[in-house]
Amino acid sequence: MSQVEESIEVNVPVRAAYNQWTQFEEFPRFMGGVERVEQRTDTLTHWKTKIDGVEREFDAKITEQIPDERVAWTSIDGEAKQAGVVTFHRLDGNTTKVMLQLGYTPEGVTETVGDKLGFVKRQVSGDLKRFKEFIESRGTETGAWRGAV
Repeated sequence: MSQVEESIEVNVPVRAAYNQWTQFEEFPRFMGGVERVEQRTDTLTHWKTKIDGVEREFDAKITEQIPDERVAWTSIDGEAKQAGVVTFHRLDGNTTKVMLQLGYTPEGVTETVGDKLGFVKRQVSGDLKRFKEFIESRGTETGAWRGAV
């Protein structure tokens, strides 16, 4: 299993950054390659992705969710094998460090080569930059889910 760890500082309070991250159906607005995310239950999401022409669909289970602190998940069904956690760290009243850790299993020669060349790391870094632009340009989150798992 390959591992990626990336972080970014966003200029919004931790509550706003966390709240936006809980809006999984908004992910296509800032995550490259994510075509659709459906929130099916409080702990189940369905993903459709297309990256470099490779389409995948999978379900992911939220395994831990603590408001303003962390969201952890693992894929449970489908074509992608991954698990991860995103954590939120208050730096000051209006600045939050968002840290993403992702473990994934590349499939086939193309994905393995892409992994070795750092494609996923660059994708995650770009997604976090787009998340920063998205939440900062809005100034507020598009919604919130404050439950704990």
